[in-house]
Amino acid sequence: MNNKPLVCVLMPAYNAERFIGAAIRSILDQTFTDFEFIIINDGSTDRTEAIARSFADPRIVVHTQPNSGIAAALNLGLSVAMAPLIARFDADDIAAPTRLERQYARIHQSPGLVLVGSSADYIDEDERFVFSWRPPAFDHETIFGISRLECPFIHSSVLFRKDAVVALGGYDSNAFTFEDHLLWTKLLPHGRTCNLPESLLRVRLSAQSITIDEKWRPLSFRRIKQKALNAGHISAEDGQRMREIARVQDRRPVKRGSYHALLAKKFLWNNHQPRLARHHLRLALAHVPSYSMGYALWLLSFLPARVLSGFYRAGKLLESSSRNARIQ
Repeated sequence: MNNKPLVCVLMPAYNAERFIGAAIRSILDQTFTDFEFIIINDGSTDRTEAIARSFADPRIVVHTQPNSGIAAALNLGLSVAMAPLIARFDADDIAAPTRLERQYARIHQSPGLVLVGSSADYIDEDERFVFSWRPPAFDHETIFGISRLECPFIHSSVLFRKDAVVALGGYDSNAFTFEDHLLWTKLLPHGRTCNLPESLLRVRLSAQSITIDEKWRPLSFRRIKQKALNAGHISAEDGQRMREIARVQDRRPVKRGSYHALLAKKFLWNNHQPRLARHHLRLALAHVPSYSMGYALWLLSFLPARVLSGFYRAGKLLESSSRNARIQ
């Protein structure tokens, strides 16, 4: 490897002992090898750090900080990275072997590109396939147009130019759970972006993740987030309000319920398997009996796939119209 690697794989990790080994191995198995692998242990209390340090590969560098959150971990990683390109990655995801090769080739041949993402496959906690995700947009103009309405990239799939992100101040620690989305809204006017159609990542849905299904968040939480996306920044006061709201929900029953509810919806809308949907709805309701939408989804699960598909399209259209109305 050159003294200055071409790519830095940047991975924050917090209490990820169950999944981090598989994540690290997927990076070490990349067909593109000229990279440094910076792992930021964000004050884990389990074996995360020990597992990360157990890999005898000179490209791996582990930094440990007191638990400060993902934005602080990423900003630390940006400050120590030597490579000009940053490949974001999460400690519970699995990269396809050609991920770095494909994304490096795309950004290297297009000097005007500042960021490239990709499609992805979603898996559950036990690595079982759930559904395939295609980005809502692939070209820069369309990505720019929707960026305040929905996040156009999977955070752990992106490769970006370090200098462009550092020039904007890096990640905002006040943007609790959407530090990536807020950053993209600031980055998009300063360079071109794209998504690759190939699935270059397996994203793990997990109840351990800090981000539960956003539809489980109260309206006040979502309003603060949308206000910040519209403005391009968030105040420390609003960031603290979001943390306080989330802290109330940071309980095992809510996280487990949200996880199973999300799987149920994916097995209804994205990968029609109604029996699996009902299985996960039973588990969601066992954890959170007050989850009223779960009972409605249970009834919908008995409808034919084509009827469900119509409901889904109508719901997405209504949601999109509502979000457009709030922004205008």
